[in-house]
Amino acid sequence: MENVPSPAEELVILDRELSQLDARRTQLLVRRTWLLAALRPVAPGGPVAPPAGRPFAAPAAAEASPPGVQNLLLTLGGLLLAIAAIAFTLVSWGEMGIGGRAAVLGVLTVAALGTPVVLLRRGLLATAESVAVLGLVLTVLDAYALHRTVLAGTDGVGYSAFASAALAALWSVYGLLLPRLLSPLPVAVAAAQLPLPLWALTADAAAPPMEWALLSTAALDVAVVLWTRPVGVRAVAWTTAAATGGGALLIGTVRSLAADGAAAAAGPAALLVAAAAVSLFTAWRAPAAGWVSVVSGLAVVAGIGGVIRAVVPDGWAVPGYLLCAVAVLGVGRAVVPMRLLPGLAGAAGAVHVAAVATTLPVTVAALTGPATTLTAIWSGPSSLPDVDAATTALLPTPLVLLITATVLVSAARHRATAATPAAASGTPGPGPAPSAPVSSPAPHTAGGADPAADRPAAGSQDGAAADADAPPGAPGPGAASSGGVGPDAPAWTWPPSVAGVRSSGAPGARQKRAAGLRNAARCGALVAAWAALVVLPTVFGFAYSAAVAWQLALTVAVLALGVRRSGGTATTALVCALGGSVSLSLLSLATRPATFAAFGALVAALALAALRTRGPVQALLACTATLYAAAFAGATAAAWELPQHRAALLLLVVPALTALLGAVLRRRPAALPVEVTGAAAGLVAVPLAAGHAPTSALVLALGGVIAAGTAVRTERRPVAGHLAAVLFVAATWVRLAASDVTSPEAYTLPVTAAALAVGALRRRRDPQASSWTAYGPGLAATLLPSLVAAWGDEHWLRPLLLGLAALAVTLAGARLRLQALLVLGGAVLALDALHELAPYVVQVVGALPRWLPPAFAGLLLLAVGATYEQRLRDARRLRDRLNRMR
Repeated sequence: MENVPSPAEELVILDRELSQLDARRTQLLVRRTWLLAALRPVAPGGPVAPPAGRPFAAPAAAEASPPGVQNLLLTLGGLLLAIAAIAFTLVSWGEMGIGGRAAVLGVLTVAALGTPVVLLRRGLLATAESVAVLGLVLTVLDAYALHRTVLAGTDGVGYSAFASAALAALWSVYGLLLPRLLSPLPVAVAAAQLPLPLWALTADAAAPPMEWALLSTAALDVAVVLWTRPVGVRAVAWTTAAATGGGALLIGTVRSLAADGAAAAAGPAALLVAAAAVSLFTAWRAPAAGWVSVVSGLAVVAGIGGVIRAVVPDGWAVPGYLLCAVAVLGVGRAVVPMRLLPGLAGAAGAVHVAAVATTLPVTVAALTGPATTLTAIWSGPSSLPDVDAATTALLPTPLVLLITATVLVSAARHRATAATPAAASGTPGPGPAPSAPVSSPAPHTAGGADPAADRPAAGSQDGAAADADAPPGAPGPGAASSGGVGPDAPAWTWPPSVAGVRSSGAPGARQKRAAGLRNAARCGALVAAWAALVVLPTVFGFAYSAAVAWQLALTVAVLALGVRRSGGTATTALVCALGGSVSLSLLSLATRPATFAAFGALVAALALAALRTRGPVQALLACTATLYAAAFAGATAAAWELPQHRAALLLLVVPALTALLGAVLRRRPAALPVEVTGAAAGLVAVPLAAGHAPTSALVLALGGVIAAGTAVRTERRPVAGHLAAVLFVAATWVRLAASDVTSPEAYTLPVTAAALAVGALRRRRDPQASSWTAYGPGLAATLLPSLVAAWGDEHWLRPLLLGLAALAVTLAGARLRLQALLVLGGAVLALDALHELAPYVVQVVGALPRWLPPAFAGLLLLAVGATYEQRLRDARRLRDRLNRMR
């Protein structure tokens, strides 16, 4: 009979055994830790006792890595040795004879330069690097010691040039013999920057000028970049090439700008062209440095443009530089490899932007000049400057703008035509066709560039020039490099992507980017051409009538272009047209005929343009036409010599016409902006008529008629209806005040009765109509004028009757739950009661002590503050009740 435990008993047995195993494992770990400690050297204090606490403790994290500690120690050791050598050379040099001096330095130098050979064989690379750096420092000290002893009579600058060249050569040979050392070759490159500039400083007859010395040094650095492989050497060479080349360009540019003749500018021009050739060669041979072609373009423009600046008269330097930029762009498209064209295009674009910036003062003056020179409206045109002098000084401005516009148009057309073959072949841009066979990779040059990848595809318009530009041994146009352009590749776009490298971005993104650039070029060309035409009257000194006619024709033409086009070009044209219209309106204010001709033509042109457009553009053009129509009405009133209050009546024609136009347009987007603009023009009539009360009342009444006519339309009723009521009531008050009426009720009660009857009919037909719309105008027509009259009436009868009427209206509003009756009646009743109590309040206040009103106000504030929450709750309830009333 077998005794099988139950599952619960078996689980208890398993847990007990597992606990025993854990205890045994902990005991073994503690013993292991003690044994490891016992195997270490015994400390002076005695043997290490077994740990009594935790069986194992993690060691503290190291704060420095072993390689870091090693490099720090070696660096400090080499630095201390170098300091010691310098101190020995400078301080203890005179205590030894010349033989001892030479022997000590020679031995130290040879030992320092030879020790790395032994260290490298044993694999101690870091130590060998530190000792080698010490040896390089000792060679500098040797050169210094040689000058102090043997060559003490030589020129210090010349000797420094010779010594730096010798040291650069020595360090280069040393670095080539020990290629595993990283410091000798970069240090040699850095030392090679000194010989030519120092030689130029000696002022020797055979020494080159400083700018040529810097350029030659930069060319040597470029050679190092292109034909060496170590990364550190190339990095140092890049940095030094940028420094020396930038210095040469800076000196050449400054001297070119300071040259006062063609002969003086020829030298800097030759320097800048040579610098452009060096940078262009660098960009061609180093694919990663394509941006250097920007420097090439700017250098050529600065050099040749400087010669032109020294020859042409004052003011014509900017067109000279601009034409150089255009020539650089054209020659670059025909000769330069494809991947360098974006840099040249960027350089030309920068020159164009700078040239256009110089035309801004003249352009702004041509647009805003009428506002600054006009002393009074219709006072006649201002005197014009001397035509010959103005033409000579300002003619470069439109020329620069026209050149810029032409270049932008050419760029936009070239992009459009260049993108057509790619679209037709099914590929959005440059690159190998999907089915094009790929040949074996072509060998790369020493600089890492593939010259075959720089040339356009076979059959393109720049293929011949690219073949002529390729170095010997490069594959022809029919062969494709690895990932390059094959014979079946489509024509390239401008600016193209680098051949042999896949273009970044999806095809759709490239197409959108190209389309955006084309649109930007077209918009820029339009603005430049428009600005050039705007400044022509100022440049050539047009007569006043001719200037107005020219500005009007230009504005209408640009407006027509904006209506006929779409997209960014249309927007740009409309902006130019609106800006030109403002300038034209200011210019036309000099004479009466010009004002009417300009404003009338602008209103007609803008109205026709609004009819041809849709959406927000239509609203903008229509609103602008409305503003010019209001200006035309004001000019008409001024021409008829009307007083201000009568001119206000003429201005009301504009809101009346816009109200009718809004009824025609109905719910179109342009309807509301036009009506709002017309209403704003009509509001100007109110202050104009304020000085004449009868005319002011008439203006308000006519405005009410226009608003009431607008309120007939359902979509305008909520705003126009209330506005009409306000205007009618205001017109009534003003009319009664103008007629010195002392009993306004005789005139207002019939109006109130008729208005209340109409309101009752309205409420019967439309129970949802607001009480303010139905009864508000009628009640206000009597209650408010009577309240004004009661406040100035010394008798008791009118205030009593007004109070009774207001009380009746208030009770009727409470009974019928109508908001308008309750609010108007209650407000009038309260004000009327306050008027009756005012004399007594004044008497009581005069009899009270002066401290009592502030004390009462303070208590009131405390009481209100104490019950603020309850008051808010009561106010909300009252508001809700009023809102529920109709």
